[in-house]
Amino acid sequence: MDRFVFKQVYFFKEVLIIKQELLINEQIRFNTVQLIGDNGEKLGTMSSKDALNLALEKDLDLVLVSPQANPPVCKIMNYGKYKFEQAKREKEAKKKQKTLEIKEIRVTPNTEEHDFNFKVKNARKFLESGSKVKVTVRFRGRELNYVKLGEDILNRFVDSLSDIATPEKKPLLEGKNMFIIFSLNK
Repeated sequence: MDRFVFKQVYFFKEVLIIKQELLINEQIRFNTVQLIGDNGEKLGTMSSKDALNLALEKDLDLVLVSPQANPPVCKIMNYGKYKFEQAKREKEAKKKQKTLEIKEIRVTPNTEEHDFNFKVKNARKFLESGSKVKVTVRFRGRELNYVKLGEDILNRFVDSLSDIATPEKKPLLEGKNMFIIFSLNK
């Protein structure tokens, strides 16, 4: 007797919508449209067939710019060139975006003076390079009974960095970690 093995296979269609595409040429189904020429002048209201014929005479595309308007607004343009320039502008805008980094410095409640000064020096260097700094005090084992010591260390950080940075919030205890975030003074 043969046994049949059934496998379930799931296909997920990846959908990535960046921007709604504009309707062009024959995709425009309105009877009348407001037409704008290829150099920006208003050509008035006409049927979409006439507008398409005008665009084809100039070897350009008829693009629906504003479908909500009454009548809808179409423009004669080179659609491929328009999409290329739009992608170029988006890429340029992405380059100019600044990503904000958060650097973390970890200490314990019983950190010695030299180690503390070294960590303050690093925090100062990170802040001057434009990053935010998160100072975390980690409590291990019975150290959790001495939360006050962790608070004191964070307050020492606040005092040491007060000339170039300000804390965003008060020291916050989450589980076995207490932290504070510094940002550069403006």
